[in-house]
Amino acid sequence: MMRERLAIICNVHLVSDSTGETLAGVLRASCAQFDRIQPMEHSYFMVRSTRQLERVMREIEAAPGVVMFTLSNLEHRDLLEARCKELGFPVIAVLDPVLDFMSRYLGQETNHRVGAARSLNAEYFKRIDALDFAMYHDDGQQAVELKDADVVLLGVSRTSKTPTCVYLAHRGVKAANVPLVPGAELPAELFAEKRPLVVGLTISADRLIHIRKNRLAAMKETRAGDYTDEEAVRREVMDAQRLFERQKWPTIDVSRRSVEETAAAILNLLAEHRESV
Repeated sequence: MMRERLAIICNVHLVSDSTGETLAGVLRASCAQFDRIQPMEHSYFMVRSTRQLERVMREIEAAPGVVMFTLSNLEHRDLLEARCKELGFPVIAVLDPVLDFMSRYLGQETNHRVGAARSLNAEYFKRIDALDFAMYHDDGQQAVELKDADVVLLGVSRTSKTPTCVYLAHRGVKAANVPLVPGAELPAELFAEKRPLVVGLTISADRLIHIRKNRLAAMKETRAGDYTDEEAVRREVMDAQRLFERQKWPTIDVSRRSVEETAAAILNLLAEHRESV
């Protein structure tokens, strides 16, 4: 019998003068391309002084591994790279290849402004407004304002409607969601002549039952009823599918999709919808 190969554990140090979202995203995307990789993530964010950087370098020395950074301060970059070279640790400025390409293409030098990506510009406030909208219009709330949404997501319970709306909000999209509850009427705003893009989220019955059972177990809830009853769930899923087909609303199967993948598909549908109106 073949023995299962163990995961490869490695230290990865993420050093940033901002929130570190870029580094965390790059790390996740990179590790997804390798099998059995388990990174031990060490995060050092908002590093903006030499004293802070010195503490970071001591911790890096204590846990040898890969060092990834996004630092705009040239002195801090030089200090970190020199120390890593001295210790023999691999170090990479993850944005440098992209910035170098853009600099040559645009014919401009980078400004090396610390935290520039987080500047309070119009795009930032657009995302905050979209996030407020998603929270205020979650789970069918404030239905009379659905006309102000960019997109409305419909789906039975546990089809990742809320996290998808939040993810879209971070992209500046005003997303609301309405649950499909057996016997409950849908808001009239969804059927108005002038309405936002409506997207139906579908899921296989088997997958939905599995997700719902796990949720009940996590909540230590023993009364399930129709929530996980196989016949009831299959009927619920079928009714949703028939509704979407009847209204000719575009659908996305979320059975095996991550929230990010679902959001990406919605953004494509939204782009097509905006071109058609």
